[in-house]
Amino acid sequence: MKPLDTEHWQYYFTKPVSTGIFKFQADDFQVVEDLGYEPCGEGEHQFVFIEKTNTNTAYVAEQLARFVNLPLRQVTYAGRKDKYAVTQQWFGIHAPGKADFDFSGFELEGVRVLKQTRHNKKLRTGQLKGNHFTITLRQVLHPEAIEARLKEIAQHGVPNYYGEQRFGVMRLNEMGEVQRGGNLVMAERMVNGETIRHRNKRSMALSALRSWLFNEMLSTRLAQGQFDKVLEGDALVLSGSNSYFVHQEASRHEQTQQRYNDKDVCPSAPLWGKGNLATSHAALKMEEEVAHQHAQVVDFLSQCGFEQERRAIKIWPSQLEWLVKGDTFTVSFALPSGCFATSVLRECVETLSPINRV
Repeated sequence: MKPLDTEHWQYYFTKPVSTGIFKFQADDFQVVEDLGYEPCGEGEHQFVFIEKTNTNTAYVAEQLARFVNLPLRQVTYAGRKDKYAVTQQWFGIHAPGKADFDFSGFELEGVRVLKQTRHNKKLRTGQLKGNHFTITLRQVLHPEAIEARLKEIAQHGVPNYYGEQRFGVMRLNEMGEVQRGGNLVMAERMVNGETIRHRNKRSMALSALRSWLFNEMLSTRLAQGQFDKVLEGDALVLSGSNSYFVHQEASRHEQTQQRYNDKDVCPSAPLWGKGNLATSHAALKMEEEVAHQHAQVVDFLSQCGFEQERRAIKIWPSQLEWLVKGDTFTVSFALPSGCFATSVLRECVETLSPINRV
């Protein structure tokens, strides 16, 4: 199997001319989780709102479980947040019959408990409205080009690519070339027959592989000039929902296209698994062509227990604002759950890292 490359994925606009240093310091990337609801204040689930700096979500959950002396399975979170950032998110602790935990003695470098309350339902993975991002870029060249691109994004949105974090750490080699992410390398090894026994690493590799194939589908649609067109047989995701329907009524094509233009519905691409694709006609043909090109990946994912799912191919950032001070550019926006801020940045600026993460 040929290497799983990521450098060829198409841009929605043109490749950005601006450059800027990304994540020079932790607070250059800030994330605040939005559950979409307020905990009710009562119930057997204790919710803790935590700020963490340069720390990963799973590790915080492990330390919380240890502190309250409960099994790790009783500590949950709605989504993983970036490690190299300052992020705020909720953790849920299922502790029926127990009094409120006293977190005044909870000491973990880079971690602060901001508030504590209760709720009557478990905090489950994926059950959040979205995240609000504040990103600072430094030593920016051509900030006016970023501003112009953000104005276009506000109107037209961006491709809903999975971001580079999904594929693992990217590093520069001695030649100054970007090396591929570790999760993708692990995925290649698995497709080629190697067994990854570490459960978490295997999960991350499978997630990266599935995401990579989605990005391939999305990029192909861009390359073929079909990204902003509703195709016959498209599986259209309803705005603000995971529900979709298949567009099969040719007589209603203009109305359906207008619904896409109005951000009411959005074409989707597959998150591969066993079973049949949801699409038909022209949309199905395009997806089958991409699947045929990556038959080994498709066959492997079909045997891994995943079900066929769908993901919208475009996102529209909300609450989009920016500020320029000299060569420092700060931008903030909100995205739905599961969407990547780096996919917005990708269309605006070529980001440079001050260090290579280990």
